[in-house]
Amino acid sequence: MEQEEFELIKIDEIDEKILTLLNENGRMSYRKISRELEISVGTVHNRVEKLLKSGVIKKFAPIIDHSRLGYKLTAIIGVRVKGGVLKNWEARTAYHENVLGVYDVTGEFDAFLIAKFKDTNGLDEFIKGLLKEPDVQRTYTQTVLNVVKEDLGSAKML
Repeated sequence: MEQEEFELIKIDEIDEKILTLLNENGRMSYRKISRELEISVGTVHNRVEKLLKSGVIKKFAPIIDHSRLGYKLTAIIGVRVKGGVLKNWEARTAYHENVLGVYDVTGEFDAFLIAKFKDTNGLDEFIKGLLKEPDVQRTYTQTVLNVVKEDLGSAKML
């Protein structure tokens, strides 16, 4: 998919601190944030609203530990797709319940998927399903042995 064009948002040190606190605990109250940063509750409210409207904060959502729900197998799947249909294929595949991420990439494959499964049978069914699709030419699958870091919502890079 094409990279979306948008205006870069400038944030200051207070915005960074608010984002860091919310990243640690998305349920932290504005009052607690205001005490922690020694600013007014109104300022916290206005800053968070600004961060939401500008798209810096996309949404507030729980971070789910999929392994606690039985999804203990993470797979990284490279997919080569026939020319000219990548966007349509990605749009369809992105909605599969096991797929957590779809990335356009350079190199031998057109896209990489990050997906989670309860077991190898689920992964096997998924891969065989991909290979039955007429637009898919080839797949390459790696299973994750250990997750060293998985923090897609990190505020640490600010």
